[in-house]
Amino acid sequence: VHGGKKRKFLMSTKKVAYYYDNEVGNYYYGPGHPMKPNRVRMTHSLLLGYGLYKKMEIYRPTHAKLEDMTRFHADDYIRFLSIVTPENQTENPHLLQRYNLGEDCPVFDGLFNFCQISAGGSIGGAVKLNHGQANIAVNWSGGLHHAKKCEASGFCYVNDIVLAILELLKYHARVLYVDIDIHHGDGVEEAFYTTNRVMTVSFHKYGEYFPGTGDINDIGVGTGKYYSINVPLKDGIDDETYQKIFEPVMKRVMEVYQPGAIVLQCGADSLTGDRLGCFNLTIKGHGRCVEFLAKYNIPMLVLGGGGYTIHNVARCWCYETSILLGEELQDDLPYNEFYEYYQPDAKLHIQPSNMENMNQPKQLEKIVMQIFENLRHIEHVPSVQVHEVPGDLNLLQQQEEEEDKYISHVQLGKNLILITNIRVLCIRVSDWQVLWELRTYLMKSVCVVENVNGNEPEVVIDLISHATNWWSIHNKESYRIKTGTLMLAQLLCEKLLTLCLQSDERIS
Repeated sequence: VHGGKKRKFLMSTKKVAYYYDNEVGNYYYGPGHPMKPNRVRMTHSLLLGYGLYKKMEIYRPTHAKLEDMTRFHADDYIRFLSIVTPENQTENPHLLQRYNLGEDCPVFDGLFNFCQISAGGSIGGAVKLNHGQANIAVNWSGGLHHAKKCEASGFCYVNDIVLAILELLKYHARVLYVDIDIHHGDGVEEAFYTTNRVMTVSFHKYGEYFPGTGDINDIGVGTGKYYSINVPLKDGIDDETYQKIFEPVMKRVMEVYQPGAIVLQCGADSLTGDRLGCFNLTIKGHGRCVEFLAKYNIPMLVLGGGGYTIHNVARCWCYETSILLGEELQDDLPYNEFYEYYQPDAKLHIQPSNMENMNQPKQLEKIVMQIFENLRHIEHVPSVQVHEVPGDLNLLQQQEEEEDKYISHVQLGKNLILITNIRVLCIRVSDWQVLWELRTYLMKSVCVVENVNGNEPEVVIDLISHATNWWSIHNKESYRIKTGTLMLAQLLCEKLLTLCLQSDERIS
């Protein structure tokens, strides 16, 4: 049992909606590229191992459509993303340059589908919050904060954060955006730089570092003046120093702005040892930011972001999911699909390095005082005119139907568990490779299994044809069970075939 005690500050009545599509881990930016979408699948595997899925409502996001994305992005840019492929990209080199597609933001197989999943989860989470169907929504595939209106930037193509905030603004007069990625949240800040209905707060490395924006004097313009807050930091900041600046700034922001909803970008490249980062935060230190904002009990959308040492990213986002659920986790990681990635210690938490902290207390105090002074200039709880609430995006009218159908069919996150550890089913099977292939196939087929009374598993399967196809490829004789207690694997296969036959009369 890897679960633990309840955290005191979060009530068990909180509803957490979690968005995940297993396909997200299949997308590949290319060899040598630091962005690895598979980190989201690794996070999900840890959530399953710890049993956190039982505490959440789990949804597969509906893909965002072109018209959903063009609520912020330029039509021509989104149309180009929807048609460009690795095979045809050389036909329009001027367009690649115009839209900033290239080394940092490559054209890869399934690029647009990847963007649809990321944006669909964030928009879907915003709708859940708007309708009071969740207190917290989580989309670790989201948080792509660098994407601009007309171009890609910093591994980001479609700014799911901006799209989600636009959705939240239909129901909330004020939305607070908080960014703890090591890189400045420039795309989101730019989108709302002239309005007081969104306050953006970014804690980031500043000075000869991508994207080069986020000076403390960048505070917004026009109606949005003083509603953009930037906290520039230097190399080596540790947990204690980070909290000394994060907590007082966010406390004052919450007092003055009083948002109706919060969007929190949890980029994990601010962790110690990140491939592209230079901060020295531990997972606990990073998670304290999530915990601090969760205490306000305001509807909150929690998103992913950067993070390029992928085993630490998965650790971090799993831990932060547990914080949102009010659960404490044991430090020993449960066995999971990516267990070898966490060796040699296989622990949840990581230790800081001995790098020098370049952030001087007096300089940080000066930053805090300047931010407080800027906040004095803004109107407490800025008002907004009464208006008719626009309808939800087309995406979400379809999404509600698909989500309900999906969840009721699979019962995911209720009383079932994905097959993430084949050794739960069988430890000694002569043809281990075949059994492993079965497990992989079932994962792709959204197969769900529960071990009932320690012997015969109950099986529920979506996409029945996938499993049936697998059965037709492999002969049942491949399984030679060595002991009676290990007949579980054979029972699984027989049960699966039986359900396939019962569920589809067309199967001979």
